[in-house]
Amino acid sequence: MTTALALIPAETGDAHLGDNIQAADLGIDAHTDVEALCLCALLWAPTAAARTAVAVLETADFQQPIHQELYAATAALIGSGAPHDPTMVAAALEQAGKLAGHHGRQRSRHLTTVTTRGADHIALDYYVRAVLAQAYRRSFVDAAQSLAQAAQHLPEDQLFEHLLTIGRQQRTATERLRNLGRTGQ
Repeated sequence: MTTALALIPAETGDAHLGDNIQAADLGIDAHTDVEALCLCALLWAPTAAARTAVAVLETADFQQPIHQELYAATAALIGSGAPHDPTMVAAALEQAGKLAGHHGRQRSRHLTTVTTRGADHIALDYYVRAVLAQAYRRSFVDAAQSLAQAAQHLPEDQLFEHLLTIGRQQRTATERLRNLGRTGQ
């Protein structure tokens, strides 16, 4: 398979969440970054609202690797029925060995930064929609890049199928965003 197909998101899971946080990822302005605000609201949300948010969002909806890690840890706690406050998220990260060393200290500081942003958990639905909308727009950029790479690298007999695959993925993303609006999320 060629590198052009790598830009199309495959099944998303948490297995790709290695230690891929770069120093630039931690220079995020958490005061205005909707991902950070969404995470903050999620950390302080009541369990029912948190479960609703986790049912909508996927780890890949977060662009920043640090936010993906924090979301994955929080979502896992929510999914297991455990408390999902900042202390428990930190404990889960520590148990996974993600708070050790220099990168661990950076994660811990970023969790503190996100935790203290002051996002109101009542607005969690709006933050979820904003994160999903940003992910939706990014998916079109990724699709365009993938098509451009495919045009250069794929054999002609694979180009149309590649286009159809991207189209199906974008249709799924569009329906996901539309359904979010219908459910009042």
